[in-house]
Amino acid sequence: MISDARVPLEHQQPYGTAYEQMLEKVRYEGAYPTREQADEAVRLVLAGLGRQLTGDERVDLAACLPLEATRVLTAQIPDPRPLTGWAFVKDLAARTSASLATTRWDTGSVFSALAAHAGPDLTTRILGQLPTGYALLFGRAELSPAA
Repeated sequence: MISDARVPLEHQQPYGTAYEQMLEKVRYEGAYPTREQADEAVRLVLAGLGRQLTGDERVDLAACLPLEATRVLTAQIPDPRPLTGWAFVKDLAARTSASLATTRWDTGSVFSALAAHAGPDLTTRILGQLPTGYALLFGRAELSPAA
């Protein structure tokens, strides 16, 4: 879980260029007024995903993300019972006391940036590992096999 402790701006380490670019993509996609709000969304959603993702997909995603994002993702211990996409959003909302709509927006904004870093093949593998409901959060159609 992410700590709520705030570090004064004068004591914060500067972000790497790749993470800055990721934040700008999230800020643009999510229409966040400040970089700090985009950073908060990235950290929240990545921590949540770190509790869901395991195996090679987790390792491969961590390898293609900026260092700051990788640290947030890999600092989490995966939950033995993964959440569906909707339960994932509800869990994040409960952790932050934010509305479901806001949390869904944050999740989609961050997952859009993650998909850009991961590329289509890794994103497909990640979606194949996660329970139902994540494809829409990644901006993809949720397809299911015919019965």
